[in-house]
Amino acid sequence: QVQLVESGGDLVQAGGSLKLSCAASGVFHENYVIGWFRRAPGKEREGIACIITDGRTFYPDSVKGRFTVSPGSVKNTVDLQMTNLEPEDKGMYFCSAAWGDICVGVGGMHYWGKGTQVTVSS
Repeated sequence: QVQLVESGGDLVQAGGSLKLSCAASGVFHENYVIGWFRRAPGKEREGIACIITDGRTFYPDSVKGRFTVSPGSVKNTVDLQMTNLEPEDKGMYFCSAAWGDICVGVGGMHYWGKGTQVTVSS
């Protein structure tokens, strides 16, 4: 079993930065992906960052150049550094995990955290 716990959500002004962290515990396969998803108010959950065990990362155009996913400085954590935040970035941010070496969508992820709230004021 795998447990994921997100932290770091906060209220930030537009143009500001914020770092989210995902702490993972449990038994992991050799190859896995960690995904960050966001559920904005009134919208479906969408993928915003993904990192694979070989170090490859993927982002949608909406956050490319502003968000960076990387292994955290603390063991067994994955960080999401967000810069130049926009009001549209507001939402609940979830960390997720899936076995394999391909970034997949919501339906393909195996484990989920409970989320952390990010609010961006204009």
